[in-house]
Amino acid sequence: MSTTISWDDQRIFLAVLETGSLSGAARSLGLSHPTVRARLEALEHGLGTVLFTRSVNGLTPTETAEALRDAARTMAMASDLFVRQASAPHGTIAGTVRISVPDIMGVEVIPAMLQTLREKHPALRIELSLSNAQADLLAHEADLAVRTVAPKQNALVARKVAAIPLGLFASPDYVARRGVPENVDDLEHHDLIGSDRNQVDLALAASLGPQFEPNRYVLRTDSHPSQVAAARAGVGIAVCHVPLGNADPRLIRVLPDFVIHVLETWIVTHENLSRVPRVRAVFDHLAAAFNRMRNRN
Repeated sequence: MSTTISWDDQRIFLAVLETGSLSGAARSLGLSHPTVRARLEALEHGLGTVLFTRSVNGLTPTETAEALRDAARTMAMASDLFVRQASAPHGTIAGTVRISVPDIMGVEVIPAMLQTLREKHPALRIELSLSNAQADLLAHEADLAVRTVAPKQNALVARKVAAIPLGLFASPDYVARRGVPENVDDLEHHDLIGSDRNQVDLALAASLGPQFEPNRYVLRTDSHPSQVAAARAGVGIAVCHVPLGNADPRLIRVLPDFVIHVLETWIVTHENLSRVPRVRAVFDHLAAAFNRMRNRN
């Protein structure tokens, strides 16, 4: 086996592995199909092994390829971190910060906070990753995260910034057509919007009573922004952050005394990054912005 394996070839391997095809990898990397094929074949030759089996149905990763998946992802994250770390001179508020946030916050909450951040620090560049799965901050998958569960790893620095209640909301049009439920039992006669396969959300719904059984939902989606958008459109009643729903004239809270859950919200970063000026600036700015939002509500 060759002892000099190019990271570019490993990057192509990972792209093929995650897209499932040479053409998909070529599109994601901005390369030509022949280049991807040639570099993948060179990598297999250098490793002395077969990474994919070819058939009329496309490429199938071998056991060796699957065993290399995590290592390749770790390399990719380390490369991304390298670029972000080198994107600004030490001690200046400039360069790139990658933030991982839950989808609803990334659509409805964080953008306004980033607008004021950009006014203060115009040399900052933000990479915003929307996912309800926790980014691996120990592996530097992101520089900073907004989480709704308390972090447990000792190597992480965290600050609790909010406790956000969840309530039920519908559009004025829906309420005009269907009326307002007077109690939780009345929800049996209303159209509910809820999660599809998200096990955390489904477990929470199951704890609330039979009115929240998934087979009753008129619309099921694991995208929280889509749930709220459907409520705004009059499709039915959905769960929404209470501060967000109360501030939106397109939504009306139903059963205002009924709190679905309270989301404790944390801003988290790796202890090694907490002293990097650009990361600290974003950390402190988001903490202050959440504090202002909490005081308004």
